[in-house]
Amino acid sequence: MTALARWCLRRRIVVIVLWLAAFAGVAVAAGVNGSAYSNNYEVPGTESGQATALMAKAFPRQAGDSDTIVWHTDRGTVRSAAVEKTMRRTLGEVKRLPGVADVRGPYGKHSEGGAQSGRQISADGRTAFASLIFERPAEELDAGQVRKVVDTARAARGDGLQVELGGAGIAVTEAPRAQFSELIGLGAAAVVLFLAFGSLAATFLPIVTAVAAVGTASAGITLLGHAMTVADFAPMLGSLIGLGVGIDYALFIVTRHRKGLRAGLSVEEAAERAVAVSGRAVVFAGATVCMALLGMLILRLGFLNGVALAASLTVVLTVAASVTLLPALLGLLGMRVLGRRERRRLAEEGPRPERQTGMAARWAGFVERHPKLLGGLAAVVMLALALPTFGLHLGTSDQGNNPATSTTRKAYDLLARGGAGDGPDGGFGPGFNGPLTLVGSLDGAEDRVAFDALPKRLRTTPGVAQASGPAFDGSRSTGVITVVPDSSPQSRQTSDLVERLRTEVLPKAEGGTTLQVRVGGVTASYDDFAGVIVGKLPLFIGVVIALGSVLLLLAFRSIGIPLKAALMNVAAVASSFGVVVAVFQWGWGSELLGLGSAGPIEPFLPVIMVSVLFGLSMDYQVFLVSRMYEEWQLTRDNRRAVRVGLAETSRVINSAAVIMIAVFAAFVLSGDRTIAMFGIGLASAVALDAFVLRTLLVPALMHMLGGANWWLPSWLDRWLPRVSIEPPPETDGADPADGTTGQDGEAALVRS
Repeated sequence: MTALARWCLRRRIVVIVLWLAAFAGVAVAAGVNGSAYSNNYEVPGTESGQATALMAKAFPRQAGDSDTIVWHTDRGTVRSAAVEKTMRRTLGEVKRLPGVADVRGPYGKHSEGGAQSGRQISADGRTAFASLIFERPAEELDAGQVRKVVDTARAARGDGLQVELGGAGIAVTEAPRAQFSELIGLGAAAVVLFLAFGSLAATFLPIVTAVAAVGTASAGITLLGHAMTVADFAPMLGSLIGLGVGIDYALFIVTRHRKGLRAGLSVEEAAERAVAVSGRAVVFAGATVCMALLGMLILRLGFLNGVALAASLTVVLTVAASVTLLPALLGLLGMRVLGRRERRRLAEEGPRPERQTGMAARWAGFVERHPKLLGGLAAVVMLALALPTFGLHLGTSDQGNNPATSTTRKAYDLLARGGAGDGPDGGFGPGFNGPLTLVGSLDGAEDRVAFDALPKRLRTTPGVAQASGPAFDGSRSTGVITVVPDSSPQSRQTSDLVERLRTEVLPKAEGGTTLQVRVGGVTASYDDFAGVIVGKLPLFIGVVIALGSVLLLLAFRSIGIPLKAALMNVAAVASSFGVVVAVFQWGWGSELLGLGSAGPIEPFLPVIMVSVLFGLSMDYQVFLVSRMYEEWQLTRDNRRAVRVGLAETSRVINSAAVIMIAVFAAFVLSGDRTIAMFGIGLASAVALDAFVLRTLLVPALMHMLGGANWWLPSWLDRWLPRVSIEPPPETDGADPADGTTGQDGEAALVRS
């Protein structure tokens, strides 16, 4: 690391130019090729996946995205001459727009016939809809063309007529504003950094480094989408993780560099030592985050593979920028990374020893005196926050969870009013927004007879509001029946209906024939995806915990340290999920935050959050315990080791956590429910990890366990290879809790 830092310092301009060239080249390539993200969460081989494949083969004309144009009037009915004239003209204009394949409405030539027309107008005649079919799937639609469709349709509003649009294609126009969230997060981080450093130059160094890495990674993720399946939220997730860890990693190195300058080192010597000491810890921390993220690959789900690689790419580039671009910038700025007052004092008085006093030292002593009480309080807090996790419901959060002001939410609500077309509010029922698709494979006359009789059986099934069809392909070898549940797509009742159809209704209908009927649709797809995730989650968590424990075992040569780390990581994940469940599933403040109404948790959220949180928690564990381990090796006094380690690392952990919380929380303003889930979940996890676990519960437990913290069987000690996270510290042996310290490692980073 020292040689790398020296090379970057001597060729600082070359390093900066290379980073600018890399960013420009990748950005231009991404701009030329465009994005190719996917929001298809179906898992091949599941029943819903098979239904989708059969539909695409038998009915290829329905491969494009299908959305809805909904209109409602409070004056008369939608059959009135004025409303019909307005909407006939509007539907015709929309149909002629680029990118639109067809528009099927309830009036005359736009309808498919009288029966279909009747199903497109509510029972009270106040609400109607038209099927809007785009030429391409939602992820391939041009946002400008979709915006033109929305503007054309909504231009018909007025005189008591409300027009809204819904569907996956229309949601393209409501894409989240990532840049706004990033700017808010960067602004909050800048405030914290300035308060810590007191120097504008030092404040912007971590931010510039993180932005350079995240910007390059974001363009790289765009290109990655052309090579493999990458989720549409992957770039924002990468930015969220990259800005958080990137600013923190640069913070560690800049703070260590400033400490060296205050100790009288030259700019080059201070930068080299900062990268040699803090840079090694940053590389180790980044490697643990990537290891946790890449653990998603063992699930063998193409959708998550892209997310894992995209997020890992961002972390790798943030680490690379921290140990290459940052030293070059440090050399370029020279002594200006210190504030004017610090530079003047250094010139007049010369270097003087660092002092570790104040709240950190007093807190370390307080925890040492009351470990049982404080440890018990921390455990109660974590347990209370984790309780909502036991009610976790995985499923689809559809457009009914969008902000109340969005056109997709308004269209959803208009269609969902009432029940199956006969409600007093004039809607089509809550299940209309997410019908189930029953796709049958037919082989012979007996199969067709059984399939023809199936709609009648379905209409008497509890939970079914409507059953229409069947419709057949040209060879009559594939049939489709559309089932409208009497509950919303995201409700447990709809999931129960899917299970009832698969285990009870359809097996009876197939009896004595070769008929095979598969249940597809939005709810079925998400249920299948959630089932696959839940089935593989124990293996995934076990592998991530095992790999992290092995790293800690090698670094600290203790059985107890990895076991406590695994327990703390699980506690952080469970408690943060409790917060997510309370906000998003129970709806505590979700509308107030502009996150829409309550709904289920996305099926992929547990896997991704576990990956990220285990990596971040490992960082804090390393920064805290490494200093304790060094003191234990010097003194063999567990109480002193825990007290010194906590006193010297609590400020760095808390300062880094505040920055990461600010960045993560800012993404709640992105306008995207999924990203907001990540933002709240990660922000709460980091807060609990830093302020409850690492600075309270972990040291309390270590005080209670005494020397058992560092126990390792002698035979295992001889067998394990030696791994060092940091160079040996330079210390004068003073007790930080008593006032002074000469610590020269990662533990004494933030002392402004």
